[in-house]
Amino acid sequence: MARHTSCAQASIVPRKFYLKAPDVVARKLLGKLLVRNSKAGEPIMGRIVEVEAYFGEADPASHSFPGKTARNAVLFGPPGHAYVYFIYGVHFCLNVSCEPDGRAGGVLFRALEPICGLEAMAKARGLPTPLAGARALANLTSGPGRLCQALGVTRVRDNGADFTAPASELQIQDDGFPVGDVLVTPRIGISKDAERPARFLLAGNPFVSGRRV
Repeated sequence: MARHTSCAQASIVPRKFYLKAPDVVARKLLGKLLVRNSKAGEPIMGRIVEVEAYFGEADPASHSFPGKTARNAVLFGPPGHAYVYFIYGVHFCLNVSCEPDGRAGGVLFRALEPICGLEAMAKARGLPTPLAGARALANLTSGPGRLCQALGVTRVRDNGADFTAPASELQIQDDGFPVGDVLVTPRIGISKDAERPARFLLAGNPFVSGRRV
């Protein structure tokens, strides 16, 4: 698979992109760039290679299944915003809201291919630098908790952030990357409605997390 490795900023994915159903948005997010902007230096950037779709109040595995609460309110609001939650008392997970305002839906970011700011990612993850070998590189952002740690994502800092705003620290950008084949599998790491085919990943990409295909 051809890989684009430039740290150059690309065009921000607009809000209308997120208006569709979670599985449609999830598939289209593959190949886009998840970016943490910094005023002090280069951005931290990774290519989205694995995501999962969650279908709002109709999905027992979704945080919005019980209805709107203070905790999950972002999922019921305008599309294109960050929903961050803390899981197992260990790590954060990052999602983007989708569907029209008032209708809950979201996509979980499961893995990125590191593109830019690798030393900053490693430092945030508590890993030694320079990174030695493909396995060390994959260890930066392979898994929802790892990618949040690498990008410094926390609920206090980022919950509700607008991915579509030009001044936002968190953005999703499009550099025209050719996606190629997409695999669709059941979601992983959940117990409810676990067999729903709502996990999307770039075929053959070495940076995805669980390899249940």
